[in-house]
Order: sequence, then structure tokens, then C-alpha cells
Amino acid sequence: MAKQELLVTLRERYRSSSKKDKSRILDEFIAITGHHRKHGIRLLGQIDEDDGVPRQARGQRVYDEAVREAVVVIWEAADRICGKRLKAVMPHLVESMERHGHLDPEVRDRLLAASAATLDRLLKPIRPTAGSRRRRRRKRSMGKRVPVRTYNDWDGPPPGYLEIDLVVHSGGPLSGSFIHSLVATDVCTGWTEAVPLLAKEQSLIVEGLEAIGQRLPFSIRGIDSDNDGAFINETLIGYCVDRGIEFTRSRAYRSNDQAWIEQKNGNVVRRFVGHDRYSGPVAGQTMAQLYGALRLYVNFFQPSFKLIDKSREGSTTVKRYSPPTTPCDRLIQHEATRDDMRAALIQYRARLDPVLLLHTIREAQSALVVATSPEVRETPSGESLSKFLAKLPRLWRQGEVRPTHAVRVRGPRHWRTRKDPFEGVWGNVLVWLQTEPDATSKALMARLQAQHPDRFSEAQLRTMQRRVKEWRGIMAKELVYAGTAEPFAEPIRLPELALIGVDPKC
Repeated sequence: MAKQELLVTLRERYRSSSKKDKSRILDEFIAITGHHRKHGIRLLGQIDEDDGVPRQARGQRVYDEAVREAVVVIWEAADRICGKRLKAVMPHLVESMERHGHLDPEVRDRLLAASAATLDRLLKPIRPTAGSRRRRRRKRSMGKRVPVRTYNDWDGPPPGYLEIDLVVHSGGPLSGSFIHSLVATDVCTGWTEAVPLLAKEQSLIVEGLEAIGQRLPFSIRGIDSDNDGAFINETLIGYCVDRGIEFTRSRAYRSNDQAWIEQKNGNVVRRFVGHDRYSGPVAGQTMAQLYGALRLYVNFFQPSFKLIDKSREGSTTVKRYSPPTTPCDRLIQHEATRDDMRAALIQYRARLDPVLLLHTIREAQSALVVATSPEVRETPSGESLSKFLAKLPRLWRQGEVRPTHAVRVRGPRHWRTRKDPFEGVWGNVLVWLQTEPDATSKALMARLQAQHPDRFSEAQLRTMQRRVKEWRGIMAKELVYAGTAEPFAEPIRLPELALIGVDPKC
């Protein structure tokens, strides 16, 4: 009776209290009654039938199949990024896709309310199905003219300080001619631009930087490169001096000094272009079209993490990152950005369609594979945007969908890589097998060793066994086909059947 009276007294106060006060009331209640904590929560949170408070419905699904389908479409449109990055870019994607008619407005509010963990939980069932370092010697004479900047020397620079690097599209071996991608990443915002170069040459590097400078929404204030001879030379140094650009370089063999650009080399260039070999003007033009759509897709709709600080606690390195944000949003939120530039970026992003950009990227990837791979006979799909959008909810079932990363099936090898050990004597072995079909491989090998003492060893017995097995398989097939050829030498005549609607001559 006392417990019931105490429960009635505390229940109303518990129901209207804050979370902190509820915890304190619950501690007092279980200390007095001795109940389990979970049982106490159920008792204090219980609603009586006659207290006039309506019971809250339980078990209703907030994120139903329609929301899950919409999340899959947006996830595919964002190129299958993680839940935290997808949550960060969700407002822009929902707004853009709804404006272009790619999304049902009924699920808008629930999509925006879903947390990053909810997005990962909705995408969890489909994720499993959806599928030597060479050191370069620096130019010592030129390197002395270019100051060194380490990763600790970046002290929150404003937009305009770029890290540049070359990505090699050689497919492995570095012999011959192939395309290089000149990649530039802004240290402040993560804004990334890339242009293809048909050759690794100083003047082409300058022309590539000119093209990148015209695409950037801010002016170039500084350039940081590695110690490659394509960067540390009179041409690029003179280019920076004439335009008042600060030119620095990283330390030799310290790739972490260029951590910003190294990250984008993998997450942007390799992710969309792949690791195959590309060469020639046709591949260069196709790659330029790919980068034209990719720069808009990555800089406006692909959020990324940014390292804020890094500290060491004992033997553990603790890193702290900012929330995932797109380069466009970082540029808009930066205090050094002019108001007219903010308005122009917002207005330009409103006109972009992420699904159309992804469709353009996939078409360019298909054209790039066809232009550079003679064994690929298929042409780009050329499907419409509506068909591409209709495939997005079920595209995860196909696993890897990027044409540049698809595994190419190769035919069986039909050539020898080593000299035949039984060359010149295999005819004798076939004669022995014809006279003694039941002879073992070991006995045949012993006869060969007796005839040629210094030529054959016990290590070649396994090769002999494989050869004899293949010969016996061929002979067995010939016996089977020879036994079945005679009974069916004459055509089989079936009795005439009177079927309605069938011509008797058929």
C-alpha cells in the first residue's frame, strides 16, 4: 500500500520533470522500494486509463518503405557516401532533386529529420551487395629557391592556397606515353579541380594552372607542390613570381606534408577515373569532359571531413574533425568570402541537378573505358536521365557500377611460358600408352629416365601425371562419341500425331 501511494505521488511529478530531475526521482524511488531500475522506469512512466491522458501509439514505423526507397535514391545520387556525409548534404540534395522532379515531396520532412545513424541503418541491408613506391630525386639547385612548408605550417589560411600534384594514369608500368592529371586542392575549403595533361611537361603544367585558375571561384594566392621536376623548375617559378603567387614545396619523401591533396587523389581522381592506363588525345578529351561534370558534383554535393587538430596522449594519437561539409558550404561560411560571391554560389548551386551530374559522369566513364580498351566491345549506354533515375533504387544489386572499376573478364591463356620438358619424347610415350593403356605415370617416367638418364628428374613426375590424365580423358570422350554415333545414324521417325491446329507437314 505504501509503495502504491508513493508511486501515485511521484508519477505526476516524474512525468512533467526534465531528464535530469527524472533521473534523481528514479534514484530515490528505487532506493525506497527496492525495485529494479527498468521496472521503476515502467512504473513511473505508466499512464492510467482514467487520468485523461491519451496513450501514445507504439510500434508505428516513422521511416517506411517509401522513405527507405528515397534514401537509396539520394544515396546513389551522392555516389554512395557514408551516413554522416549524407546527412550533411541532405538538405541540398533534397532541395535540388525536388526542384528537378526526382523526389516525392511527401517524404521530404522525414528525410530531413533522419539522423546519420538512421540513414546508415536504412542503408545497411543493401551495402554488402552494392559492391613499388618510387622515390623521386629533387632538384637541389632549384629546390633551394623554393621554401619548404610542412603540414604544421598551415595556420588556417584563407581560400586561395592550393596544394597541387600529378596523378599518373599509366596502369602500372611507367614506360611509354600516358596521361597525367593535374590536381589542385584548396587547403581552406577542400575545393578540388583537375585537368588532364597529355604529357608531363613544364609548359603544360603552367597551362593547366591557368585553366584551373579560371574555374576557381577565388583567386590563387599560393601554391604548394612536391619535389617533382615538373614543378621545381624555372618555368613554374617564373610563373608564380610574375603573378605574385607564393610558391612553396613539401619535404622530400614526406607525403604527409601534402595530406590535403593526397586525400583528394584517392577520393576524387582514383575513385572516378580508376587505375587503368589512358593515353592519346581521345582519352584526354573524354577525361576533360568527365572532370567538367566531376568538379561540380564533388564541390557542391560531396561533403568531406576536415582535420581540426591532432594531439598525442601517451601512445595514442587523437584527431578531431569538423562536421562533414561540402567545399561550397565551407567557402560560403568563410569570413573572407565576399557577399556577392556567396549569393552567386547559392544561386549557381540551386540550378544544379545532382542526378544529371552523376548520369553525365557515368556516361563519361563508359566512353573513357571504350576509348582506351580495345578488348571492350560495348559502347556507352546512352540511356536517358529518366531511365537512369529509375535504376537508382535497385542499382545496388549490381555491385560495382563504375565502368572504370569494372572487372574485365579475360580469356584462358593459350600460350606456353616455359619450354615443354617432354619435347621430342612425347611421341614415344603415346606409343607406350597405345600398347599398354593401363600403364601408370610412374612406370612411364621410369622408362624415360632409363632411356635418358640425365634429362628427367623426379620433380617432373607431376607433369607426366597431368599429361597422361588429359590423354585418357580425350580417349574416353572418343569412345563415348564413337559408341553413340552408330545408333543415331538414321533420322528418328516419330509416329504421326493428329493435333488440332498443327500442319501435318511440320
